[in-house]
Amino acid sequence: MQINVEKPPGTHLEQVAAVLRLAGWSSLAIQIGLAAVSGVLLLLAISGRTFNQAIVAPPGVPGTSLPPARPTTPGLGIGVFWAVCGLCVLLFGIYLAFRLIRFSKRLRNPKPATHPKRAKVMQVLRLAVLTGLVGMLLTLLGTGTSIGVLLAKSVAQPQGVAIYDPNRIIRSLDVLVAAANTTGVTAHFVGTVASLAVCTR
Repeated sequence: MQINVEKPPGTHLEQVAAVLRLAGWSSLAIQIGLAAVSGVLLLLAISGRTFNQAIVAPPGVPGTSLPPARPTTPGLGIGVFWAVCGLCVLLFGIYLAFRLIRFSKRLRNPKPATHPKRAKVMQVLRLAVLTGLVGMLLTLLGTGTSIGVLLAKSVAQPQGVAIYDPNRIIRSLDVLVAAANTTGVTAHFVGTVASLAVCTR
């Protein structure tokens, strides 16, 4: 004799709501934190290169000095551009994570009329995955550009010889641009994984 055990109504919706809530909150919290870190790194890199310029004088030649360094490292501005673009896309990804949280709240409502449609939820999830992929592409371009510029500067530096041209010196603030892009890649990766995890449920 076979006994059919029926699941209580609403159990599946509760599971979906729990998954959406977990994915939404985890993605939202991590992305906000990484977005803040990336934004601070970018602000430090941009403002630091503007306000931290020095005029270097060759030793043994009193009264002479080299012209001040340019406000930005040549070529590194492209890395800053991609980092800013990636940060803007990340903000949109944070908004989509918040929408997932709202969907989970509506699914837990006992009134079926308030439940979001499955097609709408899947549309937001697909958009979140696409946003994460685009954001990773932009920040990877920024990372590659920044590392390429820093590598070119390091190769151009003469070994064992003092450097008097400020534009040829690798400063710690220049590395912040690559760090900001790398942080952006991580944030977009987290958002993409969270959305894919919900899609596979």
